[in-house]
Amino acid sequence: MKQPDLHEPPNLAEIPALVAEMGQRPGALLPILHALQDRFGYIPKTSIVMIAQGLNLSRAEVHGVVSFYHFFRTSPPGRHVIQICASESCQATGGRALEAHARLRLGIDFHETTPDGEVTLEPVYCLGNCACSPAIRVNRAVHGPMSPQAFDQVLADLPSRDPHPSAWEIDLPIATDADAVIKLYVPRDTTTIALGADEVAAGLHSGIVAQGLPLSIVRNGSRGLYWLEPMLELETDAGRIAFGPIQVAGVEAFLESKPWLHPSKHPQYLGLTEDIPFLKHQQRLTFGRVGRIDPLSLSDYEAEEGFVGLRRALSISPEAIVREVTESGLRGRGGAAFPTGIKWQTVLETPSATKYIVCNADEGDSGTYADRMMMESDPFAVIEGMTIAGLAVGAGHGYIYLREEYRHAQWVLSEALKRAEAAQFLGQNILGSGQSFSIEVRLGAGAYICGEETALLESLEGKRGMVRPKPPLPAIHGLWQQPTVINNVLTLATVPIVLARGSAFYADFGVGRSRGTLPIQLAGNLKQAGLVEIGFGQTLRTLLTEFGGGSRSGIAIRAVQVGGPLGAFLPASAWDTPLDYEAFARIDAMLGHGGIVVFDETVDLSEQARFAMTFCAVESCGKCTPCRIGAVRGVEVIDKIMSPVQTQAARQDAVDLLKDLCDTMIAGSLCAMGGMTPYPVLSALEHFPEDFRRGEVIATDAMNPS
Repeated sequence: MKQPDLHEPPNLAEIPALVAEMGQRPGALLPILHALQDRFGYIPKTSIVMIAQGLNLSRAEVHGVVSFYHFFRTSPPGRHVIQICASESCQATGGRALEAHARLRLGIDFHETTPDGEVTLEPVYCLGNCACSPAIRVNRAVHGPMSPQAFDQVLADLPSRDPHPSAWEIDLPIATDADAVIKLYVPRDTTTIALGADEVAAGLHSGIVAQGLPLSIVRNGSRGLYWLEPMLELETDAGRIAFGPIQVAGVEAFLESKPWLHPSKHPQYLGLTEDIPFLKHQQRLTFGRVGRIDPLSLSDYEAEEGFVGLRRALSISPEAIVREVTESGLRGRGGAAFPTGIKWQTVLETPSATKYIVCNADEGDSGTYADRMMMESDPFAVIEGMTIAGLAVGAGHGYIYLREEYRHAQWVLSEALKRAEAAQFLGQNILGSGQSFSIEVRLGAGAYICGEETALLESLEGKRGMVRPKPPLPAIHGLWQQPTVINNVLTLATVPIVLARGSAFYADFGVGRSRGTLPIQLAGNLKQAGLVEIGFGQTLRTLLTEFGGGSRSGIAIRAVQVGGPLGAFLPASAWDTPLDYEAFARIDAMLGHGGIVVFDETVDLSEQARFAMTFCAVESCGKCTPCRIGAVRGVEVIDKIMSPVQTQAARQDAVDLLKDLCDTMIAGSLCAMGGMTPYPVLSALEHFPEDFRRGEVIATDAMNPS
């Protein structure tokens, strides 16, 4: 489709043909809405009637879907759309100050457009750039870490920026003498692109061609050492050697130093990549290939154990596949930690001619980016895992439900699916086995609740993302009421290892009922934010000090939130808790998806508790009263607690009321959205009560001026 011209009225004549073309697929409404917004920049209100007629829906149904999702607009935006991330990891590193600066600088509030029509300002909850926060997105390009000064530079550069950038091009290696060529790895994922990796690659390309240097650029994924990105790696007989961070301004000097001849003389020399302590002390299984291979190279993937698990799965029975996964102890990595094998067994045993595999790639928790890294840096692992799942339960089709914010991941996955099918690892007659399985990527539209599995299914079906009551379970009545396996990206990406190396190998890692490894994502106020994959059983303190290196600000760490916006705030006394599901449950906390957001001493936990309730109020699907109304009342009660005009007795009454409200939400909510929002609130009240008494200090100061 051609790009929108926002200065011209939309050509509605195109819509019926588009609806007719796309309406044949199941759950077509969201894909059609995405196509319209990509075409026009928004969903014209007059198009709703046409869509409804084409899909045989009521206008209310179509409008209800459009209005449910934050991403869809019904009025034209400015020439450029700037979204500011409001997640906790961005708040921990100056996000609130950045937001205030942007509003002041542009002279507008969220959901408004500057008078000249150039910029529309929007909030967004988590861009998956949590290791380099605060983050913003300009049109579809993510930037970070972002300071007020850097924001001003972004505004200054807008006139030269294409508001509708084309899709990413496939970078081919530079053709040179094969006998003399040395591979130079330049990372490419959302965060490294935000840090300038594409510009670095372009500068290297120009220099190599101009000087005839014996180098060939390979675009790998990131290793996850984001404070060292863009990190370049040179292949040598001893292994890869790393340099970083290398900025655009340093490219010319990098090539002039001829680091392939004298690597240690370069000031950004880091030594052998695998010997960097942050990497050396990890146990990378799921992420074993990430950062090592070209994400779209099938030969690279196969050279590092790729499709070994699939080939084995094709040679054994579905029951044997499920048994292997069950015995490995693999549990869901999306947050619920439900045993994967039990879920698969249920779907296998449920009779139906049609079954589905759904990959939950709606990674919306603050502090998390492991799913994004996996999809952008090792997409064939996800494809292989989904295909094995399909073989195990008798499913013929799968969907990857992907966050709208992950547009680079969408491009990588789409390319990977084409290549996998062309090589017969996917599609009809997989590897000549007579077995078939297909995968389609579907975009979400900015609704956090769609990370909940039943809301996700509703969204895939083209509806509002409303939570379904359980039972029935999705494993029995899931997508379009058929038996459905729903697993997280990391769960599915781990399955090939289990099949390739055996259940005993994987189960040998970890402790207790938490078997295998957990990819931890360090974010917020840390010097060394990045991905750490280790066996269950390490402590939070180890991660913060030995891997994270302490706070980025240099101010002491005060609180840590583990498990996303529904996770508890943990004080220093809890940092020696082993990282396993049961140990965290015993302290009223959760590991969730493994995101860790760090706050220094400047944090106000009463503000973070209020944000938790505000977030729930905004993101609730509205299906159940405790969540829909409870979160709104929670914000009101916290405001009463913090009000300087309250008496001490009234303030205590408000605290008691807040605790009662939290109990109601925990006991009465339909899903974890309302049921777990009280965790950050109650933990802040319990561990940081002094922050909720600041209203008393304000009142005292007002009554006793100096």
